Amino acid sequence: MKADIVRVEGAPCPTLVLARDMLPSGALALREELLHIRRWLDRTGRGHIHKIGLYGASPAPDSDLDYRFVQSMPHGFDFRSGCGHSLLACVTAAGLTGTVRVRSLTTGDTVVCEPEPHASHTVRFNGPGPTRPLLPTGRPVDRIGGLDASLVRFGNPYVFVDAAALGVPTAQALFEAGGEVLRVLLRARAAAARLLGCGPDTALPKITAVGTGPCGRPFARGVTVSGWHPSLALTGAACLAAAAAIPGTVPHRLAESAALEIVTPGGIVRVSAAVEGPYIRSIAVHGKRAHVWERAVPLPWRIRVTA
Repeated sequence: MKADIVRVEGAPCPTLVLARDMLPSGALALREELLHIRRWLDRTGRGHIHKIGLYGASPAPDSDLDYRFVQSMPHGFDFRSGCGHSLLACVTAAGLTGTVRVRSLTTGDTVVCEPEPHASHTVRFNGPGPTRPLLPTGRPVDRIGGLDASLVRFGNPYVFVDAAALGVPTAQALFEAGGEVLRVLLRARAAAARLLGCGPDTALPKITAVGTGPCGRPFARGVTVSGWHPSLALTGAACLAAAAAIPGTVPHRLAESAALEIVTPGGIVRVSAAVEGPYIRSIAVHGKRAHVWERAVPLPWRIRVTA
């Protein structure tokens, strides 16, 4: 059994990518098997890899690739969240060229990866339509964990908090913030998880602090499973753009634009949204690059395909 390890710029870690057709039936559903792989990653100096992407040819007529994501958590695995960086990692490992239509089995999203110059990609999330259903509580702002926050579900559900309410009103202050601000965000995330009915050991909802800098340019810093995100999750950038299109949300107050250049600790993330009144047609994250770090790495699967 072999896997590829693919790094997408801006991701907190590489993705372990597996071709579905090469896997024993039910392999990723077996917690003990996944724990065995995680221990192997630790032993081989790859313990920083917390993402697994599974891909295969899609039977759906409007998709080229099916994709499933597994997030390694401190106390187990999460099968409910999505990851745009890992989705692009799967497209890269599959070696497909041109425009690739991907069906995300974890989140139900339809995503299109389009090639750009200089080996970059645009990752385009097809919109669900009206913006109002994107608010899980039906409200643009809720009081969560002692903070005014917006809960928005576009792909993954996200919690957006105004950085100024955290006492870090500038990009520099937010990017230099340490454990104290992180703990406040994690408490708000836990409160939002209870509100949404998410379990305490899941990766959802995600949470991101946002603000506005000089000339109205937005800045953001997200939180991942292991702490601060080094940049901004690809799904987080897309969800932020969706939130900015919904009147009354925290991102809408800070950035009323269909084209965003979001300043993050890892650089600029470019996002654009196709919005028609109260409808989102699509949201695209531009300039994403992926690289195969290791090809055909042997994995120690304990279960085997049997006749």
